[in-house]
Amino acid sequence: MSAATDGVYVYAILRAATPLPKDVVGVGSPPAVLRGINQGPLAAVVSDAPPQLRARRRDLLAHQNLLMRLADDGPVLPMRFGMVAADGQSVLAQLAAHESEYAATLDRLAGRIEINVKVLPAQNALEALVAEDKSVRQLRAAARKNPGYEASLRLGEAISGALTRRAVAAGRRILRELAPAARAAVPGPEVPGCVLNESFLVDRSESEAFHLRAQSLGADYREHAEIRSAGPLPCYSFVSAEARSGLVGGK
Repeated sequence: MSAATDGVYVYAILRAATPLPKDVVGVGSPPAVLRGINQGPLAAVVSDAPPQLRARRRDLLAHQNLLMRLADDGPVLPMRFGMVAADGQSVLAQLAAHESEYAATLDRLAGRIEINVKVLPAQNALEALVAEDKSVRQLRAAARKNPGYEASLRLGEAISGALTRRAVAAGRRILRELAPAARAAVPGPEVPGCVLNESFLVDRSESEAFHLRAQSLGADYREHAEIRSAGPLPCYSFVSAEARSGLVGGK
């Protein structure tokens, strides 16, 4: 599978018994018609790949919406946007070759969703920082006594560094407190401005409680960090690169 050009666009792998939602369409303009390709206990949800597909908002939303609708009826092994196999036969061959691995992943994801949590330095926390950090207090006093570019630069760097350190420490504590409420947790890629980007595998029945816990921690640590939680999301972060690699060979 490769970035979309032509061929068969692959959205997800799921159990063969999972129904396709009738009121959802695929990517492209006009939107592609969805179909399932079954191989034993597994199925891949696919459509014809539109030519020159790009990551337009409309198509990104169509891809995401389909995955979430499929997850309402059973576990889903989601593909990233823009993945294309050469043809239906190559998809069938890969499903057959990796049947046990895909089935095990689907079993692990059953009844669960992904929630992403990002932690950023707290906004409007300067007064709390000054009250707690002696070096920042001293630099601010010096800048007021002898104002100038160098004094302002040193103060700004000290404030930025202190806010980040406080957020990093809070992020570690937040991660420790959220992890027991999840089945698994994995770090995501670095995000500019974030000190923590973590994805959690959460039982669907516990997703609301998990969000509430994140909000409560946000209030507890509001002078140190800002917490942003998003979900439910398709379980992208809990599908290994190896589990996807079988289909990567499709084109």
